[in-house]
Amino acid sequence: MRADARRNRDKILEAARDVVAERGTDAPMELIARRAGVGVGTLYRRFPDRAVLLAALAEQYVHELMDALDHAASAGPDAWAAVRAFVVHAVDESRGAVAAALAGTSAPEARRALVDRLDVLVGQAQADGAMRPDADTGDIMDLLNVFACNPGVIPERFLPLMLDGLGRRSPGR
Repeated sequence: MRADARRNRDKILEAARDVVAERGTDAPMELIARRAGVGVGTLYRRFPDRAVLLAALAEQYVHELMDALDHAASAGPDAWAAVRAFVVHAVDESRGAVAAALAGTSAPEARRALVDRLDVLVGQAQADGAMRPDADTGDIMDLLNVFACNPGVIPERFLPLMLDGLGRRSPGR
C-alpha cells in the first residue's frame, strides 16, 4: 500500500473509532469521511461498505488489546498483576463505547489470538497461586464484556471488587 493510501486508511479508522464511540455503528459514513478529512469516494475505495469498515475497526481494536496485554505481561511483576493491569486498561471508559459498539462485529482470528495470550497469563497466575483455580479466561472475558457493554452504568469501583473476587487470598490475609 502506498504511503498516502496507508495514511488515509489510518485517518479513516481513527475517525471511525471516534464516530462509532459517539454515535454507534449506524453513524453516517459521510460523517466518518468528513472527520477523517477525506472524500466519501476515498472512504469507499478503502472500505467498500460499512461491514468491511467495522470489521477492520474491530480487528484494529483487538490488536490494540493484544498490544496492551503484551505490555502488561512484560511490565507486571507477575502474571496476576499483568491480568489485572490488562483488564483495567481494557475497560477504561474511553474504550468502552467502542467495545460496546463493536461487540457483534467479527474479528475471529484476532479475538482467538487475544484469548490464547490471555489464557497463558491466567494459567500462570493460577499456577502461582494468585488467581482462583475455579476461575478461567472465560470469566475474564465475561468481566470485560460486562463493563464494555455497559459503559457508565456499572460503578467504576466495582472493577477492583470483581478482580479481587477472581484473585486468591494468600494465607494470613
